[in-house]
Amino acid sequence: MSTTSTPVASQQEETVVARLRNFAFGALFAVVLLLPKLLNLRRDRRSWFAFRVVLAVAGASLVVLPLSLWNSWHAAIAGLAMFLASILLPGAKPDTTLADTAARLGALVIVNGGGYQLENGQLEDAPPSPVQLFVCSERIWALDSHLHPVLLIPISQISSATAAESAGDWIVRIRWADRTADFHYHGIFAEHLARVAESTLRSVTHPPLPVLPQKRAATA
Repeated sequence: MSTTSTPVASQQEETVVARLRNFAFGALFAVVLLLPKLLNLRRDRRSWFAFRVVLAVAGASLVVLPLSLWNSWHAAIAGLAMFLASILLPGAKPDTTLADTAARLGALVIVNGGGYQLENGQLEDAPPSPVQLFVCSERIWALDSHLHPVLLIPISQISSATAAESAGDWIVRIRWADRTADFHYHGIFAEHLARVAESTLRSVTHPPLPVLPQKRAATA
């Protein structure tokens, strides 16, 4: 009797371990996908509070309902974790500095500018500094991580804004007047960020009208 029950018990333990492992992997993958959205959601006090309330209610439901309707302790554990997370999550942290800067500059939109090689005060072999592009109606400001301006581009003088791949990375190149600025993007989201910056810049720039050849004046 003992020889037959041992394999069955071991199989049940392996099944439980496999379920827990799959659940952990799925939860981790979901957290990775939702993390950027949660960070943006935390900047709004009302939205963040509503999210915590929904998380607490959903967690409590997973604890109470499965135990009363069917025997599912996996859902109860997940619900308890969600309920505790809603309590232990930190409060909202509005990014007032970024919003105030955007309002002061009159920015229509803010996009990730990748890394920009500063012209002054930085060695040539130093890595590009991360910047944010504040796109206004008449100009584009490139601000560093301390929200200090490092570049100002008049929109009326922009002749082109293109994104292209270079050595596995992506570069957004802006040409205006007689100058050129390159913004470098790295990582798995490099192409996406570069494309977003390119489309945003092109939406505010107006290409020059084609010059039509003048008709020769009729000779008398």
